Amino acid sequence: MPISRRQAAAALSALPLAALPLAALPGTAVAASSAAGVSSTPPHPVRARTLYIAGDSTAADKHLSAAPESGWGTALPFFLGKHLTVANHAVNGRSSKSFLDEGRLTPILDALRPGDLLLVQFGHNDEKDTDPTRYTEPWSTYQEYLRRYVAGAREAGARPVLLTSVERRRFDAAGNSVPTHGDYPAAMRALAAAERVPLLDLQAATLALWQRLGVAESTTYFNWLAPGESPNYPDGVSDNTHFRPRGAVAVARLVARALRDERVLAPREVRRLREEIPESWLTWLDD
Repeated sequence: MPISRRQAAAALSALPLAALPLAALPGTAVAASSAAGVSSTPPHPVRARTLYIAGDSTAADKHLSAAPESGWGTALPFFLGKHLTVANHAVNGRSSKSFLDEGRLTPILDALRPGDLLLVQFGHNDEKDTDPTRYTEPWSTYQEYLRRYVAGAREAGARPVLLTSVERRRFDAAGNSVPTHGDYPAAMRALAAAERVPLLDLQAATLALWQRLGVAESTTYFNWLAPGESPNYPDGVSDNTHFRPRGAVAVARLVARALRDERVLAPREVRRLREEIPESWLTWLDD
């Protein structure tokens, strides 16, 4: 039975983009060989695609009134090829449930095109069991909501990617970085395996990063400010969840590296993985 172009695109979305021949990617034109037998195709042809982010405050773009607080989604474009665009839809305080219940997934699904990526990172606010508008249970409703993101992306011919939550900055008395997200990362890992969705294990990667940095140095990656250091925080702040630019850049680097390592993006589609990124490159939204 013939299948539609949309069905074909959805089937292709289940395969690693980096492993697909370019001719198989919707919207990718491969030039024919000339009469002399010499291909006119560029040696590394690429095509424009968009990475959509559905997530919470750790990924979200920030307003000037919150500066220098930053989200890793703001820094992600610095590590991607110029043909890749980031559409950051992450919003402070949302869970996998509240983001969807508020209708925030709908405009993403309407905009997705075959070959695009949907990066999904929730968990911080799913844990809030005193708030029924946000709370999900790791092994049931959390996975059920995540499946709706996965199914929606695939229906559009796009590729869903699941990201475990970035870890908070928390150390025990012995100076060991400790996990704070309970069963949510494990539940997402299990779902990714069952649904054959690429998984970027940011929880494990950031836990290791905070451990390597240690108790004191890790504060420079989070929104820790002394009194008077910023007019937005006149009394200072000790925030162990949200990042300063340095932390946002570090986590975005982990995301880009994982996209390459998991073969979601080809090596030539990421850049600057070993370069310093000036904090001045980050911007904030007007209030």
